[in-house]
Amino acid sequence: MTKELGALAVTAATIGFFHTLFGPDHYLPFIMISWARKWSNLKTAFITFLCGLGHIGSSIVLGFIGILLGWAVKGLVDIESFRGNIAAWLLIAFGLVYMVWGLRQAIRNKPHEHSHAHVDKFVHKHIHSHQEGHVHIHNEDKTVNVTPWVLFIIFIFGPCEPLIPILMYPAAEHSVSSLIFITAVFGIVTISTMLGMVMLARAGINLIPLKHAQRYSHLIAGASILLCGLAIAFLGL
Repeated sequence: MTKELGALAVTAATIGFFHTLFGPDHYLPFIMISWARKWSNLKTAFITFLCGLGHIGSSIVLGFIGILLGWAVKGLVDIESFRGNIAAWLLIAFGLVYMVWGLRQAIRNKPHEHSHAHVDKFVHKHIHSHQEGHVHIHNEDKTVNVTPWVLFIIFIFGPCEPLIPILMYPAAEHSVSSLIFITAVFGIVTISTMLGMVMLARAGINLIPLKHAQRYSHLIAGASILLCGLAIAFLGL
């Protein structure tokens, strides 16, 4: 490995880490949805990893096509920026729809009281909500199993603008092995950071007593994703 390639690898790793760390869209949707839908750690990690692959893979394909066709860096970055706008609005739309659905669920799952009369004329009352193992909640879950696929599609559109300039040096040197190596470094660091942020946050949430907030979990998740999308679209996060 040459000094130039080593320095470029360090740069790719550093940019991949901070690009992910300062982009809440890389981890916040997975944290909130996994909490709201009570995903296991394994399922959360798998969906995060899959979306990370889609996120990195789409930019890699675009970058390679641009290199083969001889596109300028600015042209590729402009395309990535356009894709970023699409991803931000998709995130906004998804967050809004999920928030509205979550509000509907919270209203429907309002705790209510039942009275039961026994043979000995004794009457007892108990309070429960439909979230407590009621069959309706299971049937409705089947209608929202598309959530992981929606996230995957959004992340397909999500750009990795910093990757494009990094790929230009090995491309200019006509080194396919260096190009693959730098891409792998960036991708591994980016996805590892996504997984690390998501799993650490999930572990932290599990330590917080949020039983009373569970009724509003989908509403909170949708609102968080909506705000994340708005921040990306209007604040450039």
